[in-house]
Amino acid sequence: MEVVLAYLLDLLIGDPEGYPHPVRIIGRVVSHLESILRKYAKSDRALKIAGFILCGLTVTLAFAATYVLLYIAGLIHPYLKYALDVLIIYTCLATKDLGKAAGRVYEALAKGDIVEARRRLSYIVSRDTDRLDVENISRGAIETVAENISDGIIAPMFYAFIGGAPLAIFYKAASTLDSMVGYRNEKYLDLGFASAKLDDILNFIPARITGFLIVIAAFLLGYDYKNSWRIFLRDRFKHQSPNSAHGEAAVAGALNIQLGGLNYYFGKPEIKPTLGDGKEKITPQHIKDSIKIMYMTSFLGLVVFYIGRRLM
Repeated sequence: MEVVLAYLLDLLIGDPEGYPHPVRIIGRVVSHLESILRKYAKSDRALKIAGFILCGLTVTLAFAATYVLLYIAGLIHPYLKYALDVLIIYTCLATKDLGKAAGRVYEALAKGDIVEARRRLSYIVSRDTDRLDVENISRGAIETVAENISDGIIAPMFYAFIGGAPLAIFYKAASTLDSMVGYRNEKYLDLGFASAKLDDILNFIPARITGFLIVIAAFLLGYDYKNSWRIFLRDRFKHQSPNSAHGEAAVAGALNIQLGGLNYYFGKPEIKPTLGDGKEKITPQHIKDSIKIMYMTSFLGLVVFYIGRRLM
């Protein structure tokens, strides 16, 4: 029941600005540990070992701190522990914020303010946005929603149902590590190796569940669920990550659009594999459609996990 209440709380208030979010705290810990470890790791091999230490320390500290906090709360009063459990799980979910962020891009496009739309998109993507047209701004927003259905909603919900707040925070710590150091570039190739692999492992099951749920959501919302299933099966492995394309492929199929393609990062072009057949040209309306799919998928995940927990 804690996860259900946490989900409802997330839908109601999202992530208020200035709130001491656990992810921000984890991010500071990662930055501090990285700066310490880099002082002693001078070779590639040492950096890879340091990466395992960084990963292990971060997720262990996150899990242990949450467990101890809940234990202390339980000693004070069981209701306090329950409330704290709900509150911590709530911070791990990003349903409302994901919809709100993409919705703000749509609103700017609906007003015809492409400059503002580019600016708002830049808050939620890592690609260059300063020269994007309406179609590519829309594509960026849709890709963000589709990819983060798993990372920001289904995966933390999945682990919260299995192990409560401590395991949900464990997952968020791993996800934060991957977003900070899990890059395949010269700076993080060795240091981020362990974090990237842990993130791949933890997202393996949730990413696939997400793809299935998106197909069901497409059916319930009246989108092209047959094509969603077809594209999901065909294109879900067209990414360097074994997990990232599952949600995007299912959404692309449901909306009969094509995601992926050419992006620019720090002025350099990068062509990503395309997902979907592109029967329809991408428009701002597809952003709204992807948000609807995201909300329905999150609800389906809640129902499926709740029933699964009750049957165990």
